[in-house]
Amino acid sequence: MKTLRQWIKAAEEKKVAIGHFNISNLEGFWAIARAARELDVPVIIGVSEGERDFVGVRQVAALVRSIREELAQPIFLNADHTYSFDRVKEAIGAGFDAVIFDGSKLPLTENITETKRAVEYGRSINPEIIVEGELGYIGTSSKVLEAIPDEVSLKQEALVKPAAAAEFVAATGVDLFAPAVGNIHGMLKGGVDPALDIERINLIRSAAGVPLVLHGASGNSDDDLRRAIAAGVAIIHINTELRVAYRDALKQSLQENPEEVAPYKILKPAVLAMQKVVEKKLKLFNNL
Repeated sequence: MKTLRQWIKAAEEKKVAIGHFNISNLEGFWAIARAARELDVPVIIGVSEGERDFVGVRQVAALVRSIREELAQPIFLNADHTYSFDRVKEAIGAGFDAVIFDGSKLPLTENITETKRAVEYGRSINPEIIVEGELGYIGTSSKVLEAIPDEVSLKQEALVKPAAAAEFVAATGVDLFAPAVGNIHGMLKGGVDPALDIERINLIRSAAGVPLVLHGASGNSDDDLRRAIAAGVAIIHINTELRVAYRDALKQSLQENPEEVAPYKILKPAVLAMQKVVEKKLKLFNNL
């Protein structure tokens, strides 16, 4: 079976993107795994620090590994938005396929130092590990937003510059790079999120020399995502849209079946709702 590194290379060559979807529970896992299997495409499951704490670090690693080995399905696991070296070590030790050290709120020199440390440690333990770094602050919460958070700026001067991307990648040795290009974590309640800076994505990909990751893609338009892939994005993160689908379907299930007590019956509509979202996104990302 191809490694995650090989799948990322293949995605770039085909001008498609690998879908990255976060989970907080078993229902999310099955929604993603079944959608990817149905469409026969690779997929990455992400777990943030909070999601890892809830699901279990070694437990989620074992779950993903079991499906990959049993069904020969290209499903991989990423330690999403990891803010300390100790938690990087924890994820790598548990057998994750990838990890992102998120130093986007740190001073640049400290971000570079800590990201490089994560890269060097990861490769010393597992030469195949994928380590991602991030520049530019886009927020932290995967939730429905009333407005763009005050601490997130979409002004041109706040977005990542190609030269800065090149410097960061060269200094840290990361395999993947996540820049701020007009994207935000979460999604706006009132409609589609602000447009992405597609030309900037193109310039950053050329300057950085490594595949790009688009975080916070829930709420971005289909057209923006297609253009971002064409410009050099190889992995796209979706979380908030899955959370909203889960909440809405679960709420309806409880309202329609108030006497039901079997969790697997109550939760089945939520799994199907998330699966539909994942299928739609995977078709978009893979030109299906």
